[in-house]
Amino acid sequence: MKLPSTRFSRAVYVAVAASFAFCGFARLTAPAQAAAPEKLAIMVGGINKLIYLPARLAEQLGYFTAEGLDVELLSQPTGIDGENEMLAGAVQGVVGFYDHTIDLQTRGKEVKTIVVFSQVPGEVQLVAAKSAESIRSMADVRGKTLGVTGLGSSTSFLTQYLAQRAGVPSTQYTLLPVGADSSFIAAMRQGRIQAGMTTEPTVTQLLKAGDAKVLVDMRNVDGTRAALGGTYPASSFYVQTTWLDAHSDEAAKLARAFVKTLRYMHTHSAEQIAAQMPKEDVGKDRALYISALQASLPMYTVDGKMPADGPQTVLKVLSGFNPAVKGRHIDLSRTFTNQFVNDVKP
Repeated sequence: MKLPSTRFSRAVYVAVAASFAFCGFARLTAPAQAAAPEKLAIMVGGINKLIYLPARLAEQLGYFTAEGLDVELLSQPTGIDGENEMLAGAVQGVVGFYDHTIDLQTRGKEVKTIVVFSQVPGEVQLVAAKSAESIRSMADVRGKTLGVTGLGSSTSFLTQYLAQRAGVPSTQYTLLPVGADSSFIAAMRQGRIQAGMTTEPTVTQLLKAGDAKVLVDMRNVDGTRAALGGTYPASSFYVQTTWLDAHSDEAAKLARAFVKTLRYMHTHSAEQIAAQMPKEDVGKDRALYISALQASLPMYTVDGKMPADGPQTVLKVLSGFNPAVKGRHIDLSRTFTNQFVNDVKP
């Protein structure tokens, strides 16, 4: 085999050396590239529900991007679905009800709420207009079918507690998972449920159409204390503790984005907030959406902090009917932290 000539080899060497030199020079003279935003997936237990509005609003206001985050908001019809996605590692966090952190601790899962969106559930127990004469309170639900978003969801927890508090055990009524929004409305209009628990804007839609009446209103502090005996931290952002320990910087950025959003909500009108929302969230009836949002604004926290009496109230509710929680030692300090919202500057 004939070897390549020395002249050719030297030519190749010179060319390669020049190439490396040019690349090095280009790296030195090229402007520094901005770091790619952190990519995170967050599951929302119904992205169109007003109880979870701070998640969508933070996205719309650009607060995630301002923190250097690339956040993808995904949606499942119930909080229990979002919880399962998080435990499977498909998402980094969930926008759902705080009570799931307590329920999960009984199953050996460590989950922490790091931002509290609402100090009350924002849920309303409605009775179908056709059943309003026979169901005047939760004491009248014996033999009835009650709609919830999903079995094991927060609407399921609260419905069972309200019935038990009224002296009706879970064996004397039926819980039917009917989802939220249009599927809940259809179930009530078709008579598949005689009463059910849902949130805004579904509540206002049914009331405006004359299809339902309010049985228990937990959209404000007074109504919630009357129904549950205290404030009830509900809509929140929670993550697995193992993820939190390894990603404190990302957690701090998310907390800042959410707290800034809550502050925005308390300094702007329902009309101004609605103007920031996507058309698909507002729907065709803008006036109805604004009316529902106005009714919901009192439930949101200003600073994302856990109310002092909140965790104990939630534990009391769950202990009232959930055999997995009743009589068990629950370390509430492991279910939430104010560390990240405390660090958000005014």
